[in-house]
Amino acid sequence: MDNRKILCGFGAMAAIAACGQQKPNILYIMCDDMGYGDLACYGQQYISTPRIDSLAAEGMRFTQAYAGSPVSAPSRATFMTGQHTGHTHVRGNKEYWNNGNLQQNLYGTNADYTVVGQEPYDVNHKIIPEIFKDNGYTTGMFGKWAGGYEGSVSTPDKRGIDEYYGYICQFQAHLYYPNFLNEYSRSRGDEGVKRVVLEDNIQYPMYGGDYRKRSQYSSDLIHEKALEWLDKQEAGKPFLGIFTYTLPHAELVQPEDSIFLAYKGHFCQEKTFGGDNGSRYNPTNFAHAEFAAMITRLDAQVGQILDKLKEKGLDENTVVIFTSDNGPHEEGGADPDFFNRDGLLQGKKRSTYEGGIRIPFIVRWPGKVEAGTVNDHQLAFYDLMPTFCDIAGIENYVERYTNPALENDWFDGISFYPTLTGEGEQQQHDFLYWEFHETNMLGVRMGNWKLVVKAGACKLYDLATDIHEDKDVAAQYPDIVKQMTDIIRREHTNSSLFGVTLPQ
Repeated sequence: MDNRKILCGFGAMAAIAACGQQKPNILYIMCDDMGYGDLACYGQQYISTPRIDSLAAEGMRFTQAYAGSPVSAPSRATFMTGQHTGHTHVRGNKEYWNNGNLQQNLYGTNADYTVVGQEPYDVNHKIIPEIFKDNGYTTGMFGKWAGGYEGSVSTPDKRGIDEYYGYICQFQAHLYYPNFLNEYSRSRGDEGVKRVVLEDNIQYPMYGGDYRKRSQYSSDLIHEKALEWLDKQEAGKPFLGIFTYTLPHAELVQPEDSIFLAYKGHFCQEKTFGGDNGSRYNPTNFAHAEFAAMITRLDAQVGQILDKLKEKGLDENTVVIFTSDNGPHEEGGADPDFFNRDGLLQGKKRSTYEGGIRIPFIVRWPGKVEAGTVNDHQLAFYDLMPTFCDIAGIENYVERYTNPALENDWFDGISFYPTLTGEGEQQQHDFLYWEFHETNMLGVRMGNWKLVVKAGACKLYDLATDIHEDKDVAAQYPDIVKQMTDIIRREHTNSSLFGVTLPQ
């Protein structure tokens, strides 16, 4: 067995000292395309985020946490599978809505796709909700799925989720006032994931001036369902909540309420966006105000989640994690350069430079995680599976859930439970790894060394002195480059769907 399979499940018994102690609940909130510098607690000066800032003040704020990929579907796959993108099956945003299955006039006069979604997760490899369902946890997921298309072998009902509401397809999530959402409830006896038609929305077109007459705002609907699910949870019955909220991803649109009006007309420099019908991004005359308000709206939703936990008496025994799936986007009129003028990190979404993959990451766990701490431990999304298992006291998850029928059923994560709690010795990564086929880029971090590979060409940076990755020092350190390219050749497994050029 690979040595990493032995090491990555550390200290599970430390999580639950006594047999009669209630297992902790876990609530994982992953927003969409929020950059490292988009929160006030990470240095943002133009956007108000008081509830998330308070979450950081009550918990641990990480400064060197990384997404699993610079785009949505593969980043979420690394979280779900505990595998990095050299091993996990889903390594890109392979779509199933663009296979010519458009049916005319399906929703009023709005043409939409008959099948939507992304490449399915490998059903032979266990994912987090399956493991937790197998160990007595109630599981709920609200937001983007992006782990398989409608009717595929990998939809929430087939992968350990008890209750789901949101977008099966991340492309559909480009519309905040969509024609339909998806839902599933095991307790209700649903046979599978189904569509929920938003009747008020479909009376108006999906694009253009009348689009804003639609009234059913998906972010609000998903959040309401998540709160309803939380309200059903009871002390003594542990739950895993995966809240994959879509804010602040484009399109830039929301209700014109007090949150939006607090920003509208208040930026001395505003940006207009003419729209992109093919991508389902409606136009806006207030791109900066829309983006800022979407983050503040998300902040308010996080606050309501925390309030609900407290109301239910669940907050003391619930681990709350807040993060983003990748770096900031420029889609639909978004302008990350405007909001992050200090230029701390280079690169955005779709890049393996730091700006594309370094993300905000906050953990609150009363009585376990020391409040107000800032930590520079290097972690990536594939570390969440072993960490969650340690929190829940799920022992030997690698041995229990490795599929012997697979030649290599990788688990790449290392638990950071010791960093959170101070219990036990924290194992460090020898390296962190990323690859992304659309931009033909790879990335490796080894200590403070960072290798960025584009179309086979290597650039090396020392993040200790060059966090913006400006000075390529590959020529000065050929031995370091060789060590890191050897890692790539060892960690990369071939994929017929998501090919990349390995280092020259």
